[in-house]
Amino acid sequence: MTKITKRLVDGLQPDLAGKDLFVWDDALKGFGIRMKPSGAAAFLIQYRNAHGQTRRMVVGKLGTLTPDEARDLAREKLATVPKGADPSAERHAAREAMTVDDLCDLYLEETAAHVKASTHEADKGRMERHIKPLIGRRTVVSLTLTDIERLQADIAAGKSARTKAKPGRGADIRGGRAAAARTVGMFRTVLEFAKRRRIIPENPANGFQKFADEKCRRFLSLDEIKRLGLAMRDAESEGENKTGLAAIRALLLTGCRRNEILSLPRAWLDPKARCIRFEDTKSGAQLRPIGAEAARHLADRPERDKCPWLFPADRGDGHFVGLPRVLDRLCVRASTRKKDENEDPPKMEGVTLHVLRHTFAAVAAELGFSELTIAGLLGHTVPGVTARYAHVPDSALVAAADRVSARIAAALDGKDETGQVVELRRA
Repeated sequence: MTKITKRLVDGLQPDLAGKDLFVWDDALKGFGIRMKPSGAAAFLIQYRNAHGQTRRMVVGKLGTLTPDEARDLAREKLATVPKGADPSAERHAAREAMTVDDLCDLYLEETAAHVKASTHEADKGRMERHIKPLIGRRTVVSLTLTDIERLQADIAAGKSARTKAKPGRGADIRGGRAAAARTVGMFRTVLEFAKRRRIIPENPANGFQKFADEKCRRFLSLDEIKRLGLAMRDAESEGENKTGLAAIRALLLTGCRRNEILSLPRAWLDPKARCIRFEDTKSGAQLRPIGAEAARHLADRPERDKCPWLFPADRGDGHFVGLPRVLDRLCVRASTRKKDENEDPPKMEGVTLHVLRHTFAAVAAELGFSELTIAGLLGHTVPGVTARYAHVPDSALVAAADRVSARIAAALDGKDETGQVVELRRA
């Protein structure tokens, strides 16, 4: 008597003649295993429907289900057959009816435990902002390569863009080429997930060419940093959001990414060692050196009772999120403030939050630091360089961060000095 057990499963080998290998369980009629010549194997059920037609349906792959779990699922499905059900036909009908909305929700549910929380939230945001509004009601099986290409073009053209009807948390949705490339690149992964789950026979995004990443070339000159600093002082005196102003200064002084600053817990800041001990970044856990000016600015942030964030939201328990609007208002102010009555100020255009990070790198390059040093200041992964055993930041990087943040702070504050060079600590 054959019973499908873990020992039996572990001993299975593909058929030497190159045919599918079937093993049937004598304890539960209709429950078995099919192994392909490639070695891929799955638990399945076989039965006759109400019309006398033989049907087979996979209940799970070997390795994802134990034999006992697969047997329970098989028993549940087979028990419905005498009542007129056809589990295989029902599954096919459900797959054909699955919409992009449904697929996105299924993907998020099943990957939540396997991806970083920040990646999961980013994927969810792109689905809600772009994919669902544009093609959410389409069935997954109906999608073609042309549909994927049109989705990218529509996001780039701003068809999913919208302005929040009411003020509150979150920025306006703008679209653009960069957002389109990132969103459709992520959606291609979702469609590959659908293929693995046999929801679709092939990935319709195969052969798709996403827009090339647009490298940020815009950065603020020292004169623009001075104008922005003056606009910040004027805005603060006229009631601009102080948290937003402090966050913009922090971005300029550290070169950090927007969410690295906005979602920064106070516990990760180590002003004495002059570093931020990130437990999670785009490239994983990281120890990021910061200059004395940056450390002082972050350490001086006022504390709110029971709030972990250095930059808390004005209302609720979350962190501040409305930074793009604050920066836009500052750039408008910097573009309209005249030095004298006879000269119109130059426009400060094309300034995004990422431009602030690029500005930090540009100032570092102007001071003569190498690309390797700048990469270390920005937290980029550098091949061949590891700091997995470090518990204090590299002294050379701290010295570099000191000089860069001092130069930027002096410009923001309208001073000519560039800061002091610190003596390197002995390792």
